[in-house]
Amino acid sequence: MSFRPQTGSRKSASKQFSKSTHDKKAKEKKQRSGAKYLQEEAPEVSAQQVAEKTLNSLGKLGNQIFALSPFSHYFDDWLVNLRQVTSEFESNPAIAADDQFVKERTQIFLDVEATLAQNRLDESNLTAEAKALADNNHQIVEADKQYAEATRERSNKRNSEVQRLSSKIRELEDQLATQQEVRISFYKIGAKRKAAQQLTQTSQDLKATKNELEVTLQTFTAEQEKLHDNYEKQKQDLNETSDRLHKELEKLETDTSTAARQTACNALVCAINSLLNRTPAPPSEK
Repeated sequence: MSFRPQTGSRKSASKQFSKSTHDKKAKEKKQRSGAKYLQEEAPEVSAQQVAEKTLNSLGKLGNQIFALSPFSHYFDDWLVNLRQVTSEFESNPAIAADDQFVKERTQIFLDVEATLAQNRLDESNLTAEAKALADNNHQIVEADKQYAEATRERSNKRNSEVQRLSSKIRELEDQLATQQEVRISFYKIGAKRKAAQQLTQTSQDLKATKNELEVTLQTFTAEQEKLHDNYEKQKQDLNETSDRLHKELEKLETDTSTAARQTACNALVCAINSLLNRTPAPPSEK
């Protein structure tokens, strides 16, 4: 048995591979040629067109409103977008940014970054004031609680003292009535004198006890008034602090960076327009 070499198949395959490579190269050459043709035919973008696109983007950035507080969370992304818009403008071949434009643009960015940094600090301070408001509200609750407890304790003490003195006064009045009857019934001079002394002493004790009750009532009234005045003063101070903190915290619901961001975008618009006015117009094609 003999084997015949398959030279025909190899030759055919080689020929097919060569044709495929040739077609591929021809296709790539055609694509490059077409791309070059399109590139040559693509219209050039004028400086005015580039500027209009940039001014439109700056208008959107300048009017952008941040949705929720804390608004400082949006600052970094906004600055990145502003830099990107400005960079694309400067890097466009149709734009010839001069030193004056670069200087103006640099200063504008420095100004808005400084303002946003201050806004970020103010916002962090407001966050601290939110905690201060919570603490202040807690102090108001504690002040009410302490005043109520102190008033209740003083009232209980006053009632107890009044009850003790009132009971003593009743006892002395009973003693006085009894002693008066005894004094009248005594005929002996010595016993009558002693009864008179006891009656005098009881009368003095009764008078002193009544005076003590009156002083006690006045003292408790004065102390309660003082306690109430101190409480009202403390509450007034706490309420004033609460009102001030509430006003400060209202800023948390307002984006205070809007004016600074809009000012920066407007300044960039003016810088771009000034650059275009300084840039000589390209010669017209004949």
